Amino acid sequence: MSTPTLGVIGAGVIGSSVAHAAAAAGYAVTLVDTDPAALEAARAAVRRHERLAALLGGRGPRHLDIRPTTDLADVADAGFVVENTTESEQGKRELYPLLDKVLAPGVTIAANTSAVPIARLAECLTDPGRVVGVHFMNPVDRIDMVEVVRAPSTSDAALAAVDDLLGRMGKRSVVVNDAPGFVINRILMPVVNLAAAVVADGVATPSEVDELFKGCLGHTSGPLRTADLIGVDTVVRTLEVLHEHYGTDEFVTHPHLRRMVDEGRTGAKSGRGFYSYDGN
Repeated sequence: MSTPTLGVIGAGVIGSSVAHAAAAAGYAVTLVDTDPAALEAARAAVRRHERLAALLGGRGPRHLDIRPTTDLADVADAGFVVENTTESEQGKRELYPLLDKVLAPGVTIAANTSAVPIARLAECLTDPGRVVGVHFMNPVDRIDMVEVVRAPSTSDAALAAVDDLLGRMGKRSVVVNDAPGFVINRILMPVVNLAAAVVADGVATPSEVDELFKGCLGHTSGPLRTADLIGVDTVVRTLEVLHEHYGTDEFVTHPHLRRMVDEGRTGAKSGRGFYSYDGN
């Protein structure tokens, strides 16, 4: 049986996590990013993911088939593509026609976006049916639920291809209809926004907010630890996309979140966010 192939576009936090989880599931992964520094950072991130997975699984690290490249044409032979580029609708809409030219007909493109409507991306292709939303949570190898988003144009074949991918990766999924932010982020982002306001107002510390969510509501982490994992900059961009589409007050980014981004406190990836990740 031939090894399944997967193209991962975007080597940021979530892209490197998707690449690791897919390679661990037996895929030959081509990881694409225009920035060589991002690819180098992704290599280090994959090594960290694998060391942790090995520790939790009581085994040694595995050799994973991940090929980094800056050339989009290198995904031409991929049997499936996951797109994880920066949360910019304009940037994504510029990318999709390029993917349309590179990929073989019928290859499914999974848009791993926080908030951009899948239909807006699909309309950039000659075959809109090949695009489906697949919203992975970080870290991908440890969270087994995936939000799958079906646009009006999404084909049955694309959904079947997603089922195959997620089945190989050991994931469960819930399929929802297309809308800005879908389910998870349309609800989560206002919660993070309000949690940041609570901290800025001096009502509670980040750890106190998260402890209440864990103890009272049964959350695994809490909104602010989750924001650090997502990336505070990604939270801000997602709120901006949601506000652009809905125009309502709950999506107006709190100034505290913008200050954090301006100060470089973008979460776990920068070493500082609502929490410190430098060992102190």
